[in-house]
Amino acid sequence: MASDLETEVQAIDKSLLECSAEEVAVKWLQATDLPKEVYLHLAYYVPKIYCRGPNPAPQSEDMLAQHVLLGPMEWYLCGEDPAFGFPKLEQANKPSHLCGRVFKVGEPTYSCRDCAVDPTCVLCMECFLGSIHREHRYRMTTSGGGGFCDCGDTEAWKESPYCQKHELNTAETAEEEDPLVHLSEDMIARAYNIFAIMFQYAVDILTWEKENELPPGLETVEKSDTYYCMLFNDEVHTYEQVIYTLQKAVNCTQKEAIGFATTVDRDGRRSVRYGDFQYCDQAKSVIVRNTSRQTKPLKVQVMHSSIVAHQSFGLKLLTWLGNVIGYSDGLRRILCQVGLQEGPDGENSSLVDKLMLSDSKLWKGARSVYHQLFMSSLLMDLKYKKLFAIRFTRNYERLQSDYVKDDHDREFSIADLSVQIFTVPSLARMLITEENLMTTIIKTFMDHLRHRDIQGRFQFERYTALQAFKFRRVQNLILDLKYVLISKPADWTNDLRQKFLEGFDAFLELLKCMQGMDPITRQVGQHIEMEPEWEAAFTLQMKLTQVISMMQDWCALDEKVLIEAYKKCLTVLMQCHSGFTDGEQPIVLGICGHSVETIRYCVSQEKVSIHLPVSRLLAGLHVSLSKSEVAYKFPEFLPLSELSPPLLIEHPLRCLVLCAQVHAGMWRRNGFSLVNQIYYYHNVKCRREMFDKDIIMLQTGVSMMDPNHFLMIMLSRFELYQIFSTPDYGKRFNTENTNKDVVQQNNTLIEEMLYLIIMIVGERFSPGVGQVNATDEIKREIIHQLSIRPMAHSELVKALPEDENKETGMESVIEAVACFKKPGLTGRGLYELKPECTKDFNLYFYHFSRAEQSKAEEAQRKLKRQNREDTALPPPVLPPLSPLFASLINILQSDVMLCIMGIILQWAVEHNSYAWSESMLQRVLHLIGMALQEEKQHLENLSEENVVTFTFTQKISRPGEAPSNSPSILAMLETLQNAPHLEVHKDMIRWILKTFNAIKKLRESSSTSPVPETEGNIIEEGSRDKDKAERKRKAEIARLRREKIMAQMSEMQRHFIDENKELFQQTLEELATSTSRVLDNSPTVSDTKLTALGPKQTKVTERRQVVTCILCQEEQEVKVDSRAMVLAAFVQRSTVLSKNRNKVIQDPEKYDPLFMHPELSCGTHTGSCGHIMHAHCWQRYFDAVQAKEQRRQQRLRVHTSYDVENGEFLCPLCECLSNTVIPLLPPPRGSFNRLDFSDQPNLAQWIRTISQQIKALYILRDEETASKSEDLILYILKYGNIILPKGFRPDFQPNLYSESIKEMLTTFGTATYKIGLKVHPNEEDPRVPIMCWGSCAYTIQTIERILADEDKPLFGHLPCRQDDCLTSLTRFAAAHWTISPLSSVQGHFCRLFASLVPNEKSGNLPCILDIDMFHLLVSLVLSFPAIYCQDFSGVSLGTGDLHIFHLVTMAHIVQILLTSSTEENGMDQENPNGEEEVAVLTLYKFLCQHTGRYTYITIVSLLLPPPILTGASQFKHLCSYLSLPNNLICLFQENGKIMNTLVESWCSDNEVKRYLEGKRQAIRCPKSGGDKSRAPTLCLVCGTMLCSQSYCCQTELEGEDVGACTAHTYVCGSGVGIFLRVRECQVLFLAGKTKGCFYAPPYLDDYGETDQGLRRGNPLHLCKERFKKIQKLWQQHSITEEIGHAQEANQTLVGIDWQHL
Repeated sequence: MASDLETEVQAIDKSLLECSAEEVAVKWLQATDLPKEVYLHLAYYVPKIYCRGPNPAPQSEDMLAQHVLLGPMEWYLCGEDPAFGFPKLEQANKPSHLCGRVFKVGEPTYSCRDCAVDPTCVLCMECFLGSIHREHRYRMTTSGGGGFCDCGDTEAWKESPYCQKHELNTAETAEEEDPLVHLSEDMIARAYNIFAIMFQYAVDILTWEKENELPPGLETVEKSDTYYCMLFNDEVHTYEQVIYTLQKAVNCTQKEAIGFATTVDRDGRRSVRYGDFQYCDQAKSVIVRNTSRQTKPLKVQVMHSSIVAHQSFGLKLLTWLGNVIGYSDGLRRILCQVGLQEGPDGENSSLVDKLMLSDSKLWKGARSVYHQLFMSSLLMDLKYKKLFAIRFTRNYERLQSDYVKDDHDREFSIADLSVQIFTVPSLARMLITEENLMTTIIKTFMDHLRHRDIQGRFQFERYTALQAFKFRRVQNLILDLKYVLISKPADWTNDLRQKFLEGFDAFLELLKCMQGMDPITRQVGQHIEMEPEWEAAFTLQMKLTQVISMMQDWCALDEKVLIEAYKKCLTVLMQCHSGFTDGEQPIVLGICGHSVETIRYCVSQEKVSIHLPVSRLLAGLHVSLSKSEVAYKFPEFLPLSELSPPLLIEHPLRCLVLCAQVHAGMWRRNGFSLVNQIYYYHNVKCRREMFDKDIIMLQTGVSMMDPNHFLMIMLSRFELYQIFSTPDYGKRFNTENTNKDVVQQNNTLIEEMLYLIIMIVGERFSPGVGQVNATDEIKREIIHQLSIRPMAHSELVKALPEDENKETGMESVIEAVACFKKPGLTGRGLYELKPECTKDFNLYFYHFSRAEQSKAEEAQRKLKRQNREDTALPPPVLPPLSPLFASLINILQSDVMLCIMGIILQWAVEHNSYAWSESMLQRVLHLIGMALQEEKQHLENLSEENVVTFTFTQKISRPGEAPSNSPSILAMLETLQNAPHLEVHKDMIRWILKTFNAIKKLRESSSTSPVPETEGNIIEEGSRDKDKAERKRKAEIARLRREKIMAQMSEMQRHFIDENKELFQQTLEELATSTSRVLDNSPTVSDTKLTALGPKQTKVTERRQVVTCILCQEEQEVKVDSRAMVLAAFVQRSTVLSKNRNKVIQDPEKYDPLFMHPELSCGTHTGSCGHIMHAHCWQRYFDAVQAKEQRRQQRLRVHTSYDVENGEFLCPLCECLSNTVIPLLPPPRGSFNRLDFSDQPNLAQWIRTISQQIKALYILRDEETASKSEDLILYILKYGNIILPKGFRPDFQPNLYSESIKEMLTTFGTATYKIGLKVHPNEEDPRVPIMCWGSCAYTIQTIERILADEDKPLFGHLPCRQDDCLTSLTRFAAAHWTISPLSSVQGHFCRLFASLVPNEKSGNLPCILDIDMFHLLVSLVLSFPAIYCQDFSGVSLGTGDLHIFHLVTMAHIVQILLTSSTEENGMDQENPNGEEEVAVLTLYKFLCQHTGRYTYITIVSLLLPPPILTGASQFKHLCSYLSLPNNLICLFQENGKIMNTLVESWCSDNEVKRYLEGKRQAIRCPKSGGDKSRAPTLCLVCGTMLCSQSYCCQTELEGEDVGACTAHTYVCGSGVGIFLRVRECQVLFLAGKTKGCFYAPPYLDDYGETDQGLRRGNPLHLCKERFKKIQKLWQQHSITEEIGHAQEANQTLVGIDWQHL
């Protein structure tokens, strides 16, 4: 079968390869009916090239297509060989000054915040790096794909639109010359012909809908019977569903199914079966059946192979056209002409229209190909961009409807091109005036939201999933509207005015449908049953917020437009209000002799809505009238006299009352939906067009009506009219035992109402209400945010409203009000408020939430206390109001206001007989303060002829009217100043009285000659001093009392101690022992004299070690025979020191770990948190954890942060991840027999003795195997013949430790073995001791590495947990041989020893270059006691240690000499001068004799003292500590004879020879290049780029599918990994398959903050300190622990499928 296929392919190739492009082109040039000729050629050849089998073969298809199909077209087009033709075209062409690079998904884009016209103007990386914008404030983002680079587009940038590369292309172009002048007439005609035919062909075949027949002109004579079962992409089904279905439908493996699914997702379709119709149709029915259960089924078509072939070529053609027009602007222009030429069917018949309108029927791949063609042709040619924009706008409604019905994402829809068209200012203007674009967009939007209630308002009740989906799609229309409005016109034409106002009308219609939507009624009695739908309405409001703001900005730019818009808006508002008074009866309210007529309406009983966009738009326009001064220039054009203020304020007031009542707890039964609505109403995202505008509307109302009337209506709406209109109502209220809740509610409502009045008077920082500009507004926002606490840049940005360009305007003013403090190693940079700005603090700032207000108040009072000022927080001085709002201020001195203030102060004076609250009083004091500040301002800015009309001071000095004769407000304040129950408000009242006196002076000085400032102040000061003296006296009394009490207490203590003397004696002793325990780590002998080895070894006295168990709190001494105490520990495989990460142990069961290779490719590291438990306590705790885990698993199957099955648990005290315990032991070799070293053997003798002992052991071993079969007597006879070395008793078995300690030794040993080798636990395995020694050696090496990296001395300061861990680990390793079978440990020792001192039994051992000497040293020293314990000849154990150490050191030196890089310089160049150097040379020459190489190595430096600790003196200390000579070469000279033989044996090894001949290569970690991956991820350990989170890169690991990162951790970090997710700027820690967490990246922006996910997009720079911190976590093996802590702290991390990353 295979051979048949091959011959067939070859046969095809022959006939196709003989086809000559030139001949075909000549034939076409002579043809009369060119389209027919071309079609015949295509009909014959396309099916022969494309789609010849089940799997596409893109390479051969492309090659053949180029040769047979595209070649002739290129020849025809050029009229000569295209290899010459195209370069000529390119030369004649002027390079474009536009970049136009189309972005792929995830590609980085840059926008300049200073110069971009709007945020959609972006540069590609190349243009950005070559532009001036990299010096500006720029923003980085990652592209969603589909946009293009705007470099060179003068309309996109306010300045410097070109990068260096494209600037060169601008110099010579004359504006708008016709690009066709560069082409010959012939060429134009030919291009026109071939483009027209090919473009037509491509459009026809791609939009062809029949599955079984071809378009006319393409049918062939012989028709094959092959079909494809074609699967199409949709956005409903998940990857898993598709993979599962495919496996069932077409019997493929999971790998193949994943391949199919990935292609379908990427290209939009893929054939999943190839064969006859029947065969394909069967697969289709299975797929449809399997996917139609929950949702609509997957789209599958059975298509004839020739159709698929032509469609494949159609796509190829479009790409080809895109490439060809790149050679010349003239060709581009011709293609645009062909594309936009009207066809025979009139409207919408051009090719471009056809493609656009069938967009939603095409598959993903086809869409992206033709979108790219449009971008490189129509959008790059300015003339045709305009024509295309018109076509796009005319079809706008249909395109959007298609998009809403289609289920592909926005980036695959032609509708997405709106961003390329509507954001160009000139195009947007042209489309508004000529095509009425604004109205079109808004009407299209309204058409899609059909659900209305009886009043015609939008209704979003109980949305189905489908409607919600549609609603999300429709919101994109709002984005389009935003694009159109984003750049504002500088000069208006009449056309533009007219069309804008038409659009404004449409917009008002939209807002009218929103006015009053989602009305709510208060629930009384029982709780609401179903939460009403509220999110849709708010989503709409949020999306429209910026559009509404931009509409107001547009209106404000032109006076005529503003006046018209204002009138229109007012009319619509009146329509919304018509029927406003029907059915609600009018009532008359009266207080203090004023009366007003209003309607009876209770927010708490009737319907009320939070959505009032029309009222709010009017408020915005009213402010614009004030700001642009139109109100004063053309009052005659404005209907200001017709305005009915009570009507304007009605709805906004209801909305604010609703908020107050919710806060008072009256709407609790309405559930969370209402709470959320109130939250968003005040939230920074919505408040600008909701809450803020409602306040402005009330300000507008107050400034246009009698403030007394306003206040009465307000009291009535707040349902407080009764309380303030009836004298003594409050008293009655208190005496009748009314419901506590009602009292509380009324108090809150009064507080809220006073707060609202404060806002109406005080919030004048909107330009137009007060005489301020926009920067003042932002400054004030920042000041109030920073008065809560210092904040980071990002927090501030979040707390400020953004404009349409995502700017808050913060950077321009922040320097003026705050100072920046840089961050440390963690945390972020903070802005702190400058002290001089605190005077602008307003406690009742209207954007504070309740919590923020109390925090700010506390912070400000604290600050004042620190500065020794009084703690009053008086209202700040406010800017003057603008003339339109000037009369607003009279509300403060209106009779009703004074009456309200008087009543509340009265309650406070007679504080027991009324229900009142302190916050009520605080607000009244604040209002009085505001009024005084205002009056002071008026007086200070007084000009000659003006009379001050604001006379608040006089009004508050007058007592009440006759019948009640209530005292004046001033008198009550003076009474309250001394009231004991108002300690907190004293400062404020004092401030008010002081200001009052100051104003009185001002008034007198302005009316008569200045009066000397005496009386008032003296009284004031006098009372002040009295006050101070009083305070001082009280403080003194308190101090004396305190001292007296203290004296009594110490007296009692003394008695107690005298009585219980013996008790205290004990405690003191214990204290003494515990302190000595602390000193245990620091040796008492001074460091210089310490020696660890050899004759001069320092004797360190043993101290008792007493420890406390963290579980049962009992104390116990650590002894060999007591119950075991253990440390929680975590053992893990580690590659931290690895020099070769690619080594994998193939079969762990058979692997022999005795010798560690110097590459340290994978070690076993032990760490501990240092907490101590009894072994039996730990056992109980661990059993409990296991039992709990089993119960939990039955309930819910979620991973926890620890894996109990693998023996993991959290330390009971610090919750540190642990997986075993280390037993605590006393120091080993306590039976230290310290002999005179004089009679100890030297190295040569010692080696001889040991060799004999080893030999004896070997013989005995052989005996044992023999003896099993022979009987005892023979054995004894033979036993006598063995010559045992003197004093050697191989039958001796030591026994040192208690059972419980032995058990723990086994536990930890087995754990190390299991984890280190990744095998099942087996305590009998002879490899257990090897793994324990290895872990000990590796852990010491890592700690040494950490200290060296931090430049700390070697015996320097380890954290105590590391210190405890190291002590326990070394003691454990030294004791472990006692519980292993002695013979196996001896066997290990023999093999280890043989690697240095060969004997005849040593089999194939690694050569000296393949052994890590430190591991060897540790293993030898720790296994030596197994032989020594049987040696009773009186040789000291210390001797053995010393000799082993010297031997290994010399081997290491030889290893270094052999492997160091050799430099080819002659012997005589450097004359050796020191004796050390001479010694090195002799050794080196000796080596060279045995290895046969003569090159002088500059190795002296290697053996001269390396600065191990800190400088050379430390090296000497280290040498003496280890009893080494300072000149290491002396070792060789001392033991000359034996060393020569040993070095010879080492050097004669074959492997060493191979190395020296250069046949062994060092291995480097490979770096693989990343593809166009969606989530490229960098391994920070080895630098490999991986493709995370994608199906294509999943691999199988231990029978489970895992993502690329997880798989990589097993190769690179033995299960642990640190990755940088490049595009998200996130650091990812992974451990195993189920554990992971995100960690703060080491990249910071200028404000000292990280930006995970590049949400803010500020430029980021690497922070070295933070990078070091991550590096340190890796070196200290703390990754797993870090993940454990993160997962414990944040439960959401547990739910993430880490293994798929």
